[in-house]
Amino acid sequence: MEKIENIFTYLDEQSKKVSKEFDVTYLDGLLSTLTQLVEEPESSILKEVSKEQVRKAIQLALLKGMRKNVQPNHQMTPDSLGFLVGYFVEQFFEKQLKEQEKVTLLDPTIGTGNLMMTVMNHLDGKIEGIGVEIDELLIQLAAVSADLQEQPVALYRQDALQHLLIDPVDGVICDLPVGYYPDTEYAENFEIHKEDGMTYAHHLLIEQSMNHTKDGGYLFFLVPNNLFESEQAPLLYSYVQKHAWIQAVVQLPENLFKQKEMGKSLFILQKKKEGEQAVKDVLLAKVPRLDNIQALETFFARVQNWKKEEKK
Repeated sequence: MEKIENIFTYLDEQSKKVSKEFDVTYLDGLLSTLTQLVEEPESSILKEVSKEQVRKAIQLALLKGMRKNVQPNHQMTPDSLGFLVGYFVEQFFEKQLKEQEKVTLLDPTIGTGNLMMTVMNHLDGKIEGIGVEIDELLIQLAAVSADLQEQPVALYRQDALQHLLIDPVDGVICDLPVGYYPDTEYAENFEIHKEDGMTYAHHLLIEQSMNHTKDGGYLFFLVPNNLFESEQAPLLYSYVQKHAWIQAVVQLPENLFKQKEMGKSLFILQKKKEGEQAVKDVLLAKVPRLDNIQALETFFARVQNWKKEEKK
C-alpha cells in the first residue's frame, strides 16, 4: 500500500504543478507527468513496483482528475468489477490459456484503459489487448498507462461504431456506455437498428463487437440490469438469439452502485460456431457483497460446479 501511495503522491504533486504552470486541467497535467515517466523508465519512483501497484496509483490520480473535470464519457470501471470480469475471462478461456496460447481481447470503449489493464494484469503475459476510444485525452492516458505497466495494447482513436480495421479477436470486454447513437443514417448499417429515430449505442456496440469476434469467441459486457426492459429490447433480443448463445447473466452487488437503478450485470455471450452448441443451462447468478468472503467462496464454487456440469 505504501508504494501505491508514494507513486500516487508523486503523480498528484507533479500533475498539480504542470496544471498550474501551464494553465491546463489536472488530467492534462497527469498525462504530461505519465508521459515523462514513460520517457524516463529508470525513474526511482518506479523501482521495485509491480504492474498492479502502478495501475492502482494511476487509477487514484485519474479518479481525482475526473472529479475535478466531470464529463459523462470520463467514467472508469471500478476495480472490483474489473477483477470479476478478469475472473470470468480466465474461466471461459481456460483451455486456451492452459495451452499457453495468447488471448486477444478487444475493448471497443477502452477509455483510460482501467478495465483492460485490470484484466491484463490479472492474466499477466497471456493477453494481447486492442482498444478503441474516440476521446483524445482518454486514449492518450490509456497509451501511457499501458506503457508504464508494460502491457501490449494496440489503440485506435475513432468512433467504435464506424468501420474498424482490426483482425477478429478471441474475446471482447466492455463496460457499455448507455445512450443513443446520434448518427441515424450510419446506424442503418446495423442489423439491430431502429427504423425510426435513434438506436441505442450500447445495442449497436454489442453487434459491432460480435462482428469483430471469431466464431466461438466470448464477449463479456457490463450492462444495465434493465437491458431487456427498454422499448428497443426486442430488437436486441432477436439479434442475440440469432447470432450468439447466452452463457451467463451475473448480477453485480448493489452496494457497488450509488443507486439501485444504476445496478449492472455481467452479460456473457458466445458467438455461434458450427459444430458447437448452446450451454444446457445458462448461468444465472448474483454476486454477493465483496466483503462477505464466505458468500463469495460459495459463489465461485457455484461457477465451478456449473462449468463441470456443462463439460459432461
